[in-house]
Amino acid sequence: MAGTYDFDLIVIGSGPAGEKGAAQAAYFGKKTAIIEKAPRVGGAGVNTGTVPSKTLRETALYFSNLRQRGLYGIDYSVKQNISIEDFMYRKTHVVNNEWDLIYQNIERHNIELIFGHASFVDAHTIRVERDGSADMYTAEFFLIAAGSIPNRPDNFPIDDHLVYDSDSVLNMDRIPRNLAVIGGGFIGCEYATIFTALGIPVTLVESKPRLLSFIDGEIAERLHLHLEGLGMTIMLNEEYERMEKGTEAVTVHLKSGKRFTVDKALVAAGRYGNTKNLGLENLKIVPNAKGQLAVNSQFQTTVPNVYAAGDVIGFPSLASTSMEQARVAMCNAFKLEYKKQVSPFIPLAVYSIPEISFTGATEESLKEKKIPYCVGRAMFELNARGQIIGDMSGMIKLLFSPSDQKLLGVHIIGEGASELIHVGLFVLSQGLTIDYFIQSVFNFPTLSEAYKYAAYDGLGNLQKIK
Repeated sequence: MAGTYDFDLIVIGSGPAGEKGAAQAAYFGKKTAIIEKAPRVGGAGVNTGTVPSKTLRETALYFSNLRQRGLYGIDYSVKQNISIEDFMYRKTHVVNNEWDLIYQNIERHNIELIFGHASFVDAHTIRVERDGSADMYTAEFFLIAAGSIPNRPDNFPIDDHLVYDSDSVLNMDRIPRNLAVIGGGFIGCEYATIFTALGIPVTLVESKPRLLSFIDGEIAERLHLHLEGLGMTIMLNEEYERMEKGTEAVTVHLKSGKRFTVDKALVAAGRYGNTKNLGLENLKIVPNAKGQLAVNSQFQTTVPNVYAAGDVIGFPSLASTSMEQARVAMCNAFKLEYKKQVSPFIPLAVYSIPEISFTGATEESLKEKKIPYCVGRAMFELNARGQIIGDMSGMIKLLFSPSDQKLLGVHIIGEGASELIHVGLFVLSQGLTIDYFIQSVFNFPTLSEAYKYAAYDGLGNLQKIK
């Protein structure tokens, strides 16, 4: 193939999907190139999204002592005189290390890295512009992994000084005295809780009746109550109308007539696929209204040799699934008997404070489908490790079938939720029952042991309804 074309595969974008998709093909001997228009590799996952925001989360926990809030004699208080340099230092260090690791992975797989802006000429030809010049490259297959960009609606006066989006917030010039966050989804909740952990008064505005509308309702309510306990103001069923910017403050107006003034504001209005100016019209590929591309089960677009993966194809738009989508796409493209599909069970995580992670069905989805279920819960406050680390608000919640006790869903809030979920994910993916948790031996003391007691609680609740 590479004899007919310059490359077997050209990947557009070096974020989580682009890097792993390219490495998958190169591992099996395919001549591969990555085209990256930004000055650095890593995409939003490394530069503006996953890695930096999660690093800031840990930094906020460090500066606030919030992680130790339940320990005797340790108060929740923010270290004084935190500078923006203090807050961003660890983020910068981690991002630099991630850049090095990506470059090493690209070099190890003999992938050619080309910097410049890519646009399709036809189904096998791409134009790359850089430094005022342009080059043409051809390939048998293409993987579009261009990622996403923040939605910046016209009615939000985003100026990256008083009003920020989820990318520019990382370049904030100082720690705000107070902050408004517009949007209670993944990004809004994560940043709202990060700044709340620093002791900054945060007002979170969400147009829906609850935070994180896609997660289990009980978990969302538990998060809501916890955040209000930390001092966050949460305004639900409130629609944003407009903002007035002063010289050093922003007044937020809501459609209900309510208004409030803050030091700075963060707009978390979702993200759009980064598909503009890719020359997709030359392939007759039409993105949807959010700039996202439609793909089939093999991650092919409407042009058979052009694949797409990651944020550019929409939900769930997580680094973990993006990587797997790209690997599967390349195995399908090159007919590699290695990975045929992304697992139907994936873990989702919200890196709020406290952390949330879940997989499988929610109570709401089971009710909607009229599927019978039973619930088992275990609270971290009743768990020895939870007591030791001071997590008094954490919980593992299991949903299972009352007829055969097969696990249907797992929902966790609290310390280490994104790690703990993998135990439940294994049981769910294997079609096992909650008896797996009861029969297993867990280290003591651990938070993982809460699975056993959630299962016991579930069986007790099942006896009550029989």
